[in-house]
Amino acid sequence: MGKVNIASIQMKVSMDKKKNIETAGRYVKEVVANGANLAVLPEMFSCPYKTTYFPEYAEEEGGYTYRRLSEFAKVNSVYLVGGSMPEKSGDNIYNTSYIFDRDGSLIGKHRKMHLFDVDIKGGQYFKESDILTPGDELNVFETEFGKIGVAICYDFRFPEVGRILVQKGAKIIIVPAAFNMTTGPVHWELMFRSRAVDNQIYTIGVAPSRDESSFYISYGNSIVVSPWGEVVSRMDEKEGYVINSLDLDYIEEIREQLPLLKHIRRDIYILKEIDK
Repeated sequence: MGKVNIASIQMKVSMDKKKNIETAGRYVKEVVANGANLAVLPEMFSCPYKTTYFPEYAEEEGGYTYRRLSEFAKVNSVYLVGGSMPEKSGDNIYNTSYIFDRDGSLIGKHRKMHLFDVDIKGGQYFKESDILTPGDELNVFETEFGKIGVAICYDFRFPEVGRILVQKGAKIIIVPAAFNMTTGPVHWELMFRSRAVDNQIYTIGVAPSRDESSFYISYGNSIVVSPWGEVVSRMDEKEGYVINSLDLDYIEEIREQLPLLKHIRRDIYILKEIDK
């Protein structure tokens, strides 16, 4: 399988959609110039993370933001996980990630399945279900480096999501996300390390940079974790990017030494989505 150079782009999200898109394009160009094969944008990279803005910023598949992401992938000859954005489909609005290949063709799409409805005492309140409709599919997408899975933020809190994507062949799970200042400090690294260890894969979380003046303050700290649970890289709260060269052969090395996935007791327990 070899190595893949993956860029995590931790950008600031403003009220100006076109400015956000141009910022994303500038970063994609820069990371490719510095050796990235695959670039990842954060959750809601083009839209402020507030439910009341989702209908205003929402676009149908094939709309302006979609076309610009496709263009960024094609012009720079890079795989692009387009973070996520509000997608309008009929009367519904989804939190959707589009994935493009080096030719700018769509090779994957994920609609956030688990909506972030929380009310933490003394901390964060948010209710995505006021506006968003949940997705209902988990899929991997094919690249020249192997299969990769995508989940969006709150999806990844559910261990079944990671396991299903791995059983579908994912060697890397990429998670555009926007943890906040209540959940981020306690659960962000813990979650990505746990999913990496449980499934013996690389996990990657990419967040917006922190803006203390925002109504929703992102934790930042975009992270990459190895199949052994080691933190390969972790950003701070500031805008920027990091490129990590991930050795995909290391996955099989770890699995041979500690064959967790071979020891699953399917005679006792199964996940319906995997084994149906």
